[in-house]
Amino acid sequence: MKVAYEEYAKGSHTLISLSQFLADLGVVSLSGTPLAKVSIKRLLTHRVYLGFVKHGQEWFDGNFEPILTSALFEAVQRVVAGKERPRTRKVKHDFPLVGLFRCAECSGMISAQWAVNRWGTKYRYYRCSKKRGRCSQPYVREADLADKIKARLQTISLCDRYTVWMLDKVKTWEREEIGASQSEVQNLSDNIKANEERMEKLVSAYLDGDVPKELYLKRKDALMRSFAALQEKKKDFERGRKNWVEPLRAWILDMKQADSLSRSNDLYQIKSFVQKIGTNPMVRDKSPHFGFPPPSQFAAVRRKELLHAAPASRRATALSELEVSICGEGGIRTLDALRHAGFRNQCFQPLSHLSVRTSIACPRLLLMQKPQNRANSAQSNTLFHRRWILLSEDDIK
Repeated sequence: MKVAYEEYAKGSHTLISLSQFLADLGVVSLSGTPLAKVSIKRLLTHRVYLGFVKHGQEWFDGNFEPILTSALFEAVQRVVAGKERPRTRKVKHDFPLVGLFRCAECSGMISAQWAVNRWGTKYRYYRCSKKRGRCSQPYVREADLADKIKARLQTISLCDRYTVWMLDKVKTWEREEIGASQSEVQNLSDNIKANEERMEKLVSAYLDGDVPKELYLKRKDALMRSFAALQEKKKDFERGRKNWVEPLRAWILDMKQADSLSRSNDLYQIKSFVQKIGTNPMVRDKSPHFGFPPPSQFAAVRRKELLHAAPASRRATALSELEVSICGEGGIRTLDALRHAGFRNQCFQPLSHLSVRTSIACPRLLLMQKPQNRANSAQSNTLFHRRWILLSEDDIK
């Protein structure tokens, strides 16, 4: 082994030539063939020849004499390091939208590639991978695909003017919900404490012999079932706020983010957002197709009426009284309450037109009343009565 180290330290050997050199000296594998390159490298870098032993992941001094000197071992390590050519990783191509879409024709994944025109300008193209057979779908430029995705996001977006107002209302309702929940939770806690006291008195009476065993077991069972019901009801009230407040706030923030991304060029953020709220994303005829959950579909329908109601010069200001004439301070939140409040002649959108179900994550939805023209002919084309109505689950049912 010392001869092998001395030969390799000269720098004139490769792993293969050193293997042949050792074979000539009789150092071969069990099958009689020269040692493989990986075995030669292991021999040239093993610290056991310095008198070390390995335990676990650490090296320790052994109780035997080293075969090699430290200077010879370090000289060989320098030669090994100088001849190593580590693999260089291929530079990963920058294709932000890869992995998002499937081909609508053959369900194959959409892949990407670079293309260079005759002037040397590079473009990113997306296409069907065609790994499931023949496919007739054409290539599409990344810029065109991104523009169409942003246009699709724009259909469900709500600008800051509306989201700020909606988030403020959610915050108000959250405070009301917390106040009501805390009062109810306190009442339930008092009932639970009273139930525990009754249980203690019952057990004491039974131990004293004042209550028969049959009556004791019957009353104990009733108290235990009552205690379990109160505990469950208390848990429901403690977590009840998150059952609708947090999903509603998250949905509003998603619509706000959609508005921001529709003007952004960060394709990675756009991809992440589409993966979050989009359903069944596909590409057909150079156009992206993906669905939205029911609340976002509802926002897309109402967004057209919101934009039509507000003049362009006022879209960056606070909501006007015409756009929000009911809800909030008046406390009118349901359709029935609105009718009883004296608006029986108003034209309401029937609930059957809602593209929502009661099983969605937001049980309370903001609903825009159908527009109605003013009597004044000069304002009939621009001004409408707009009223926000908050529907409860019972109204939707």
